[in-house]
Amino acid sequence: MSQRKLFGTDGIRGRANVFPMTGEIAFALGRAVTAHFQTNSKNKKPVIIIGKDTRLSCYMLEQAFSAGVCSQGGKAILTGPLPTPGVAFVTQSMRADAGIMISASHNAYNDNGIKIFDRTGHKLPDEVEAALEKMILNNDLIPKKLDDELGNAKRLDEVVGRYIVKVKQALSEEYTLDGIRLVVDGANGAGYKVAPMAFAELGADVVAMGNEPNGTNINLNVGALHPESCAEKVKKYRADYGICLDGDGDRLTFINSNGKVIHGDQLLGVLAKFLAKTNKLGSANEVVGTVMSNLGLEKYVQSLGANFTRTKVGDRYIVERMLHSNAVFGGEPSGHIIFKDFSTTGDGILAALKVLECIKYFDCDLADLVEEVQLMPQLLKNIKVKEKKDFATLNSVQKTLKEVEGQLGNRGRVLLRYSGTENLARVMVEGEDDHLIDECCEKLVDSVKNEIGV
Repeated sequence: MSQRKLFGTDGIRGRANVFPMTGEIAFALGRAVTAHFQTNSKNKKPVIIIGKDTRLSCYMLEQAFSAGVCSQGGKAILTGPLPTPGVAFVTQSMRADAGIMISASHNAYNDNGIKIFDRTGHKLPDEVEAALEKMILNNDLIPKKLDDELGNAKRLDEVVGRYIVKVKQALSEEYTLDGIRLVVDGANGAGYKVAPMAFAELGADVVAMGNEPNGTNINLNVGALHPESCAEKVKKYRADYGICLDGDGDRLTFINSNGKVIHGDQLLGVLAKFLAKTNKLGSANEVVGTVMSNLGLEKYVQSLGANFTRTKVGDRYIVERMLHSNAVFGGEPSGHIIFKDFSTTGDGILAALKVLECIKYFDCDLADLVEEVQLMPQLLKNIKVKEKKDFATLNSVQKTLKEVEGQLGNRGRVLLRYSGTENLARVMVEGEDDHLIDECCEKLVDSVKNEIGV
């Protein structure tokens, strides 16, 4: 297991004002990011873009990080609330040296996090995060700036409009959203303003919800992880579809006209078919998923004549694979969907536009397209743990794992992993037989609980 103290699978995350999500760490991270990117900066002073969602603690962390940038001679540019993909885009388009997003994504308001992008708008590789962590935990590695070497900060105007112009380009020019009614749930988060505007500008009749953030209601019974309210509104307003973002706007949950939530892997399958049929899967002819992707999705992609590749959990690992193989499309069942030709990271608004384009292209009900992607039964359980011990060192867990794998044989698979952002062990069992996967999952859950459960 990694011995890193600060960074997880998607930057730094934790309860706001508790280590590591304190003002002190944010300040130190601001210094470290500026110092690291200063070396190869093409700007007189390193330019760092700072975006955020709508959490109360974002004010504290934004100011602390900005102060760290200024103390190290950088220029901090503050965007205000903006989806994560918007921050990545602005970082790239303004030729900034780095960009950061202050958000804990789908978590409740009392958590927060910081994820970092390089000048190309891509998340940092593990080795760069490790170098930054070393600098944060050892201030002596960063020389102090004095006098006129210090930096400054400013707010960026009209940034929402810039991002809307960019994201609308994802919808082919031959289509509009005229005549389509959408319920758009901004999760009271970073996309609360930009999402309804983007769809409305393309002609949709938008019913907005999750668009009244107050600092503490982000993801509260709304958004991608709580699509029930959106589903009810889809039926109430006789909308064609529902679109739910998470707190930082980088993931999508899509709802059909009957209020049914579409499984993330089925949505990926439908989009893969669209790209395959329009010859837009690129030279790699590959769809990139993760170890959590359903085996049914893998088989469906292969039936389209394309390759399916798995990475570790996390959209940045998907993007790394896409850059390596020249693939153009990938995603996670959680709703992170990446179209490399349009964005450097997951983008919920962009993904929704491509789904709508796909529906128009095939000129049929989404339910019919989804029905083609037959998923295998999959059971996922989370267990709160005291510490994240290497599973290989837990003898009873290994014994149970071997037993379960023997039961499943070639009719299923097992995945045992830790959450990268919380003290949780995740047990996933997938197979053809519901009863068998339920039995196998319970065995593994009990074994993990007995060893390291809270």
